[in-house]
Order: sequence, then structure tokens, then C-alpha cells
Amino acid sequence: MAEYKHPEALVSTEWAAQHLHDANMRLVEVDVDTSAYEQGHIPGAVGWNWQTQLQDNIRRDLIQKAALEQLLGKSGISNDTTILLYGDNNNWFASYAFWQLKYYGHKNVRLINGGRKKWIEEKRPLTTEATKVNPATYHATGPDESIRARKEEVFAILEKRKTAHLVDVRSADEFSGRIVAPPGMTETAQRGGHIPGAASVPWSQAANEDGTFKSAEALEQLYGAKGLRDSDEVITYCRIGERSSHTWFVLTYLLGYDRVKNYDGSWTEWGNLVGAPIEKESASASVGR
Repeated sequence: MAEYKHPEALVSTEWAAQHLHDANMRLVEVDVDTSAYEQGHIPGAVGWNWQTQLQDNIRRDLIQKAALEQLLGKSGISNDTTILLYGDNNNWFASYAFWQLKYYGHKNVRLINGGRKKWIEEKRPLTTEATKVNPATYHATGPDESIRARKEEVFAILEKRKTAHLVDVRSADEFSGRIVAPPGMTETAQRGGHIPGAASVPWSQAANEDGTFKSAEALEQLYGAKGLRDSDEVITYCRIGERSSHTWFVLTYLLGYDRVKNYDGSWTEWGNLVGAPIEKESASASVGR
């Protein structure tokens, strides 16, 4: 993993297995399937439910700072704790948690490369026993708005008042408007399509079959083919900001882009906005934008 610009943001499953009992370490599992944790998790890990613990469903927004402080404190996490995040589906929602933790200023957070899938394929230990933790006190900083994009910023790009690349990381069918959400996902929009001018780079293309991230060279080729450079300002988006967090992580920590923002309002906001322009076309038609 030394090939990446910020290899310290990743640990291998082997490294994680060797440090399960470190005193100042907390493993956190965040899954698409919110029941997966109870079916078996890495010993010592706590589980976070992305639907109820990482989102404010009343405000339809990220959880506020006080809620994050409470969640981390209940998880036995203090400001100097190193958090190891992992989850199913190639660390889809683990990346979302990583982005939120960075948004609120947590310094020591890493992803387990390959996540739950690789851990299980390697037949490493799992347990169904609930992890006992000693509550801690946590004081969040931020929020760091330099890594979060709002709809006003997207409008500024479309109106040529701002220069940045928009990267749509959803599937080709979502990008073209044939569907508005992946099967089984309830958060949706009135319209299908994509933001005008966005490049289609599905998030899953950044991962290998075993759930690990592709090599730096392969990732550079993937995004370079869309005209992206590490000096560019980039805004990633998907449906609710979780898959785009994965791409945000890749661009920021693996490739070293300095100006990447995650538009977490994403398609559930843009596809429902009155007056927000959309396009409908095949993903292949967007190549090179």
C-alpha cells in the first residue's frame, strides 16, 4: 500500500488481525446490510447503523456534531483513539463513516483494505458476542466544509461561475436515468438522470474482486481517462453520498487530490429540486467530459 499517496489511511486485514487488542484502537463495522454485524463481526468491533446513527432522518441531513460526540463516546472512542473502519460491499458505508469522521475533525481513522469481504474470505475470526466498551468523552471539531459540497456549489459550476469536475459514481443505469436507485434502496428521487456535464465513473470500478482498492496506477488510469488531474477541484456525488464517499476517499487519500468534495445531498436532493437541470444519456456518452 506504500504506492498510494497517503498509505497511512489504509491497513491490511493482516495488520488489523495483529492489532485487535491494542488499547487505543477501536474497530467499527458499518454495513449496507444493517443486520450483518449481529450475524458475526470482528472481535472487539462495535457496529454503527448508517440509517439511524449516521443520518438525521428528521432534518434529512448528516448527524449534528453533538450526536456524533455521543455516538463516539458510547463506542468507547476518545479524541486520541485510532478508529479502524470496515464493512460489507467493498467498504461502501465504511467510507461514508470515514468521510463523516473527517468532516468533524477526527484525525486517527483508517479503513481496513478489503473490508468484511476479505476478512471472511481469509477465514479470520468472527463473533456474535456484543462488544463491551467503556464509555469515553469525545469533543468534535469542525465541521470541515472544505470536503463537503452543497447544491449551491453545483449550480455555480453549471452557471460557469465556478470551475470543477463533477463525477457521478452511480451505476450506468442510474446515470442514464433508466433507474433512480439501486434495487432495494428506498431513498429516491422524482426524476432519473444525472447532473449536466458530469463524468460517469461508477464507484465499484475502483475496487478489486476481493474488495481491496486497485493499484495506484490502475486508479490513475481510471480517473485520468475522464480528464481528471490531481490539481483539479472535483465534486463527487451518488444517491445519498455513501458511494461518492468511497470515490472521495480514493481521490483524496490514494491518489492525493487536494481539492475533492463530496456532495452528499447527491441525487436524492438534485433529482427532487425544482429548477435543477438534468441530462439523460448513456454512461459511455459522457466519457472524456
